[in-house]
Amino acid sequence: AGVAAVAEAFVAVGWGLAVVVLLRAVQIAGAGLGWWCVFPRGSANLLAACINVRFVREAINTLLPVAQVGGEIVGARLMTFHGVPGGLAGASVLVDMLLQVATHLAFALVGVALLVLLGKSAALLTAIMIGVAAMAIGLSGFFAMQRFGGFKWIDRGLLKLARISGWSALADVANLHDQLERIHADLPRMAAASVVHLAVWFIGTLEVYVALHLMGYPVSLEEALVIESLGQAVRAAAFLVPGAYGIQEGGFIAVCAVFAIPAPAALALSLVKRVPEFVLGLPYLAIWHAYEGHALL
Repeated sequence: AGVAAVAEAFVAVGWGLAVVVLLRAVQIAGAGLGWWCVFPRGSANLLAACINVRFVREAINTLLPVAQVGGEIVGARLMTFHGVPGGLAGASVLVDMLLQVATHLAFALVGVALLVLLGKSAALLTAIMIGVAAMAIGLSGFFAMQRFGGFKWIDRGLLKLARISGWSALADVANLHDQLERIHADLPRMAAASVVHLAVWFIGTLEVYVALHLMGYPVSLEEALVIESLGQAVRAAAFLVPGAYGIQEGGFIAVCAVFAIPAPAALALSLVKRVPEFVLGLPYLAIWHAYEGHALL
């Protein structure tokens, strides 16, 4: 796309990079709050742990080659260091993932609706709707597994492996299905977690709004929301690609083109949104190392 043009647009953001990092920190902390909401009543002491471990999850998913889901596995393990039983820790992460995807789908639909109201690119809209439909089907399957016993076979497998290997820690994880039922039964907390997660997705809109304004492309909040929601939808579809490198960039170029934002600026926008991944992610990879080191000692 032209290194000089991309670099010029990136540098133009200047102090806005600090704002983007701050907004991302608020977004991840908010996701940690949403995760804490799914824990049963009486878990008030876990709020700080949920926020801290949520930063670790994000760092692993964005910076390591783990198909953007390895952070969830590590997150469940780290919560056991805070005294959470293995089954509850695993169930809380699975429910948290479900709510993140569900609210992400809702956020994407808001972006699609705004794209229609703004009268933009019918061809792009068709492609997006196909992707949203596929996302909805996958979400329905994930929900059905959680609600209708799909994880019972995991319980049985863990118990069998615990007996064969003598690893008692696996037996502690083996009530995963029961903990999922317990969490899903608390509808007020599920609703609260959903509201928090949905609000968190909208924070990313401000990152786009600030960055493009400083680059000299003063988009409206509605246009920024379309770019953020559909750009994130493209990234989610590429979850098997570590960090969605290249995929996120192509997505932003395609969506920004609808609003006459040239490819170099769109590519610079994607790179701006990568900055918090490194600024916040690298320290939290070190914190993960400290967690594991302390457990080993």
